[in-house]
Amino acid sequence: MVQPREKSRVSAAGARDYLDLALVAPVTVPYVRYSIRSSHWFVAQALARLLKASKLDKADVDGLSVGSFTLTPDTAVGLTQHLGLTVRWLDHIPLGGACGVVALRRALRAVQAGDADVVACIGADTNHVDSFRQSLGSFSVFARDAVFPYGSGGPNASFAFLTSYYMRHFGATREDFGKLCVAQRDNALSYPYALFKKALTLEEYLGARLIADPIRLFDCVMPCAGAEAFLVMTRQRAQALGLPYASVRSTCERHNAYPEDPIQTRGGWVIDRDHLYGAAGVEPSDIDFVQTYDDYPVMSLIQLEDLGFCEKGGGPEFVRRNTFTTDGSFPINTSGGQLSVGQAGCAAGFLGLVESIRQLTRQNLARSVAEACFGIAVGFGMITYDRGLCSGAAILSAGNA
Repeated sequence: MVQPREKSRVSAAGARDYLDLALVAPVTVPYVRYSIRSSHWFVAQALARLLKASKLDKADVDGLSVGSFTLTPDTAVGLTQHLGLTVRWLDHIPLGGACGVVALRRALRAVQAGDADVVACIGADTNHVDSFRQSLGSFSVFARDAVFPYGSGGPNASFAFLTSYYMRHFGATREDFGKLCVAQRDNALSYPYALFKKALTLEEYLGARLIADPIRLFDCVMPCAGAEAFLVMTRQRAQALGLPYASVRSTCERHNAYPEDPIQTRGGWVIDRDHLYGAAGVEPSDIDFVQTYDDYPVMSLIQLEDLGFCEKGGGPEFVRRNTFTTDGSFPINTSGGQLSVGQAGCAAGFLGLVESIRQLTRQNLARSVAEACFGIAVGFGMITYDRGLCSGAAILSAGNA
């Protein structure tokens, strides 16, 4: 077991001690490519699974945090009526890939402050045949004004530019990105909720259909419908209920980091990295697995660099010397990540957290990381026309670590 080191000066000044709190009941509403059901249905299914897993009554849940893009015209408060749920603390976080980490941070503080005893954190979205087109129209004024006039809808073209720039400046190859995608698919084969059920070879990855040069088919996430969720409560309550729990060692959140950078090759993790590890009492070398926000492979490399697992620009070499499979070196996205499980809207921002809780509480649906003690779940989201605005991360540990 890793012995926590003394907190750094940065962490001692700004850290919140979360060790009296617990994350329990990691649940998933199985993903489907398309659904005629509303996002409200997926939230309700997630809540029902949370109650079943925790053996709590609905009345015991007095806090609710929801991440969703497709609740319109409702918000989280409308959901309370749909669900027959009376709460005294409520939050709605439509921050895409960052909403899971942000929901976690706010729920932790709500329970610490006594504003709620049990908070249900749920990310859920539906996906109709026309959902993607409808979402594009209202997602971002920047994208609408700066990208759409050139005939590009959605993030593929934006991330193609970022990927091309990263390849030119840091020496990454298509084979490097492909190694990540192939490893994540291997991890996904043991995860029952992954939409991709077939092994992926590097040859298939390299030869896939071109989407936006240099991005090809398997660099892109598949939009789908589904939900992810977990509960936040005190450690004492979790123990009294006999629930396996994960602890939160530290968190960070940053928005619109480095706006002066002409092209995004780093995120807010660089600013907050010392605090993140200092508050947790660990080093990057102590981490047993990482759940990156893998909307595109290039972002996984940037996150690994920014979180200190290698130097800036060292991502390609780091990829070449690790396997990334659950049973190999440096396990990453142990359930397969979005690139193999699917991207269920804001639920994707919860995917890594839910999988981390499962790994650390030994409630795995995917293959286990042997003797995992510490893990990082990363959030990243809300790309406008040129960059993602939101970044966050959480270091979690097994309850007895």
